[in-house]
Amino acid sequence: MASPNLSEMVTTTLRQRSGEIHDNVTSNNALLYRLKERGRIKTFSGGRTIVEELSYAENSTYKRYSGYETLDVSASDVLSAAEYNIKQAAVAVTVSGLEELQNSGKEKMIDLVESRIEVAESTMMNNLSADIYSDGTADSGKQIGGLQSLIADAPSTGTVGGINRATYSFWRNYAYDATTDGGAAATSANIQGYMNQVYINVCRGTDMPDLIVADNNYYKLYLESLQTIQRVTNEKMASAGFMNLKYMNADVVLDGGYGGDAPTNHMYFINSKYLKYRPHASRNMVPLDPDRFATNQDAVVKLIG
Repeated sequence: MASPNLSEMVTTTLRQRSGEIHDNVTSNNALLYRLKERGRIKTFSGGRTIVEELSYAENSTYKRYSGYETLDVSASDVLSAAEYNIKQAAVAVTVSGLEELQNSGKEKMIDLVESRIEVAESTMMNNLSADIYSDGTADSGKQIGGLQSLIADAPSTGTVGGINRATYSFWRNYAYDATTDGGAAATSANIQGYMNQVYINVCRGTDMPDLIVADNNYYKLYLESLQTIQRVTNEKMASAGFMNLKYMNADVVLDGGYGGDAPTNHMYFINSKYLKYRPHASRNMVPLDPDRFATNQDAVVKLIG
């Protein structure tokens, strides 16, 4: 059967690489990369749910006055909270007793373990990236609530974070459909006009989008709409491996490509100041104890979660 030494090797290798796995996974998705860059990946330490306080209205006591005129000192209810269920995901690294025999020798076994961990890392990258764009309904709602949930095509419907958008207008995002609102399907000739319309409607003072995530189709249309001299990029995003262009003060990023998960014919205008990724402090892409030994199989299994 698979030996304790093999289990120890898998565990040790995973622990040595856990920080690297986290960095690689969060750098494989443009949105997660931006959130990490701006310090918006915040771990939480416990509780039944993840609670995010919200400021949803202005203080109503603002008053212009003169001299001894009475001021408004009444309480203002401007804070609420969104409450999200904790979602879990894991990927398994498995090595059988036969594979241990076939790769006898420390160097060969380390190579085998490393290759299995690399596959697990790629699996975590691809699936978490898909979750980031999801509506959170896969696997009976066990999926992370991604952009299709937070920035919805139908912003006056659905409940997010325990808040019903149909009831509370402050919780609705802005949505613009090229055909319905713009009058024609998006093309390289009209996409900048459509983008201008969205941008104007989601800016307030210095609060504005800093990241625009596009699927293959819309990124291509925007690229084709620019003259060569206009194709300015963010060098930091480019050095991280993301194809990107500039629009106003925002980076337009292709987060599609082959096998990409950005929804077809979508652009998400995101102000990352108001978005967080909240992993648990002790379950942030690390090996999970204890080791799993199947009672009826000759194998060792280690989970990353």
